[in-house]
Amino acid sequence: MASVKKGLAVEAARQLAPRVTQLAPGLTQSFVREALHRAIVGVGPLPPAAQAADAQLREQRGNVDKAVREVIENHVAYAGVEGLATNLGGLITATIVAPASIAGLALIQCRMVAGIAHLRGYDLADPRVRNAILVCILGEDVVTKMVKRSEIPAPPMAIATAPHHDPTLDRTVSTVLAGELVGRVIGKRVATTVGKRVPLVGGAVGAVADGWSTWRVGRYAGREFLPRPLM
Repeated sequence: MASVKKGLAVEAARQLAPRVTQLAPGLTQSFVREALHRAIVGVGPLPPAAQAADAQLREQRGNVDKAVREVIENHVAYAGVEGLATNLGGLITATIVAPASIAGLALIQCRMVAGIAHLRGYDLADPRVRNAILVCILGEDVVTKMVKRSEIPAPPMAIATAPHHDPTLDRTVSTVLAGELVGRVIGKRVATTVGKRVPLVGGAVGAVADGWSTWRVGRYAGREFLPRPLM
């Protein structure tokens, strides 16, 4: 019986993901770049990523590693709140709120990784660094597979410090990340909540899923962006 329910959940997720991109056509590679841009320059009440990271560095009395941990913890909290707020309707409202959830998660994770990169001495205006930030958000497992299949040339650290910027990488990374974010937010969450139809359950699952995903991305970014002196 459990296997049947799981199969139905997976099938529901598979059918729902394409509907999200139909309802919000902007959820393609362009929204990923826009999320990164807004994360770096700031949007609404959120100050620019570098400014927020510098504030954490001051709070930690110049200890970069502690500041990085604070940046991660803060954004895990942001992601948890975002995941709860955009999933209180459960499966019934998933197709309506999912675009906002996906865009919100992209913004939060871009801002977190950009802050980490800044604290470790990387120039956020450098297109190589920007691509490395987006690659980090894909996660270590996805990146490892893509490198093995030669879909991307290297892990984030090597991309950020490459001798030259490869413009063809911009589109590849953005397209793959857009699909990955849709899959994370729609596929896994709907597969977990389908059949329950309890709004609070959907909200709790959304909070945990987005918080856990953000924590893993932050840890990966912390390992990849090794300290580098500012030029």
